[in-house]
Amino acid sequence: MNHPRIGIRPTIDGRWGGVRESLEAQTMNMAKSAAKLISENLRYPDGEPVEVVISPTTIGGGGEAAICEEYFAKENVVGTLTVTPCWCYGTETMDLNPNTIKAVWGFNGTERPGAVYLAAVMAAYAQRGLPAFSIYGTEVQDKDGSGITEDVEKKILDFARAAVGVGIMKNKSYVNIGAVSMGIAGSVVNVDFLQKYFLQKYLGMRTEWVDMTEVLRRINLEIYDPEEYKKALAWVKENCKEGYDTNAGKNFPEVITKSRFIPDDKQWEFCVKHALIVRDILYGNPKLNDLGWHEEALGRNAIAGGFQGQRMWTDWLPNADFTEAIMASGFNWNGKKMPTPFATENDTLNGVAMMFGWLSTGKAPIFSDVRTYWSPEAVKRVSGKELSGYAKNGIIHLINSGASCLDASAAAKDEKGNGTMKEWWNLTEADIKACCEATDWCRANYEYFRGGGFSSHFRTAAEMPVTMIRVNIVEGVGPTLQVIEGHTCVLDNDVHKILDERTDRTWPTTWFAPKIGVGAADSVYNVMAKWGANHGATVEGHVGDRLLTLASMLRIPVAFHNVEEERIFRPHSFNGFGTADLEGQDYRACAYYGPLYK
Repeated sequence: MNHPRIGIRPTIDGRWGGVRESLEAQTMNMAKSAAKLISENLRYPDGEPVEVVISPTTIGGGGEAAICEEYFAKENVVGTLTVTPCWCYGTETMDLNPNTIKAVWGFNGTERPGAVYLAAVMAAYAQRGLPAFSIYGTEVQDKDGSGITEDVEKKILDFARAAVGVGIMKNKSYVNIGAVSMGIAGSVVNVDFLQKYFLQKYLGMRTEWVDMTEVLRRINLEIYDPEEYKKALAWVKENCKEGYDTNAGKNFPEVITKSRFIPDDKQWEFCVKHALIVRDILYGNPKLNDLGWHEEALGRNAIAGGFQGQRMWTDWLPNADFTEAIMASGFNWNGKKMPTPFATENDTLNGVAMMFGWLSTGKAPIFSDVRTYWSPEAVKRVSGKELSGYAKNGIIHLINSGASCLDASAAAKDEKGNGTMKEWWNLTEADIKACCEATDWCRANYEYFRGGGFSSHFRTAAEMPVTMIRVNIVEGVGPTLQVIEGHTCVLDNDVHKILDERTDRTWPTTWFAPKIGVGAADSVYNVMAKWGANHGATVEGHVGDRLLTLASMLRIPVAFHNVEEERIFRPHSFNGFGTADLEGQDYRACAYYGPLYK
């Protein structure tokens, strides 16, 4: 995986003869402290620590700024953090590279005017049309203090995390396997708009399409690693227990029975091959080169993807639920592994939302239908019981046809023994075993999926902070983002059973209670009513602030969120587009600056 780096730029008062010399150590120590903070707290999606480089010299003027820029150009720097405890010459020391994400940390001290430089350089960035993030601590520090205050730490990490996410996406591919599924808008996005305008100009990504027949070709010609196939199939037989069969005892019409192309006793073999092949299409596999399939071994440089499935595939072949669930999970037959944002029904826009959530957390993203709003009154009417706790104001049923990551069972345990979803690199063998045991695999409902397949089935069994995300395309605006924080809920068993079985009982369920009374989320009903599409992506943690910071870097306005105002961190120049209405400010700034990659 590409490892885009954060570059630290220690700027300094350029006056030699006592001033500069007295500041060299303090300025460089600020840079070292920031680099240590980032590398010790942030990781790339592959689990490796984020890499940080520091300018080979402090920067007192244009000559040293050029030395720094030349060095960073060779070091794959995606974002620059300028740090200083003192006054510096603003336009002479600023990062003028239009291709880097920028932030400046001005030390809050009284001996030297780091805050004055910060204000001056923010004005310069605003005048030159280069959005930059301003970092300034709330507490005055002593000049010899080496620590970073908590509020500054958070802003540095939020900036670096989002900037690295921007760099990770750049030049990667979103691979669509198939095309439009059942008229779902997220998978029917205008090709030119999706490829040239959204993914290319906003995210710096390539869009690729692969016909679903490519999967069949590779199955029939055995273009997969036979040894890994044996290993994966054995793992499935040991860990993927079958659950409820909704088809048992039904007398199906001929149109369904004639469509049962893959025999029941061969369906798992087909599903496992499908999963291996889809992964290889996205990432490549050197084992295929050893087998003589040189082109197939290369993959498509993917970071995310989706599978159409319905209906041209699923009307006669097993669905892709196993593939979609295991791709998005933090583990498979090889043990713990990096999740892949992979969209059911090729809903590309929800796949991008999954990708944003994964890049912001390192945790497996959940793909769900945003299915039903249950008011407290409706729950009491059908179950005879009242909702309580996080669920007291109502809940939203997040459910999908068995394609949610297994991590969403919340069977993994934190250090206190509570159910949770972890960064994939922190999963233990016990966590993986518990997630497998919490999940059964139900045969697909043949009335919907004539070709069969298996749906992951579990119930999110812990109350966790989570964030639900959606990317939408709105004519006249372009891409927008929705971000709603809340909690998963554990309902009484009898209440869960009554509500859950009103829909498809073979699918995984997460009960979601949005945080209300903050921002636009004034009620649970309005979260459901204002949601932009039929799908949503959910990640563990209240990370809406991280997502808003990422969106501001990409110039994607956030249309609907419940993140407290004091947690919002966007470029300083956005304040020039109005301060009373932050949503309007965001829209105006994003519209003016336009996509990140013009």
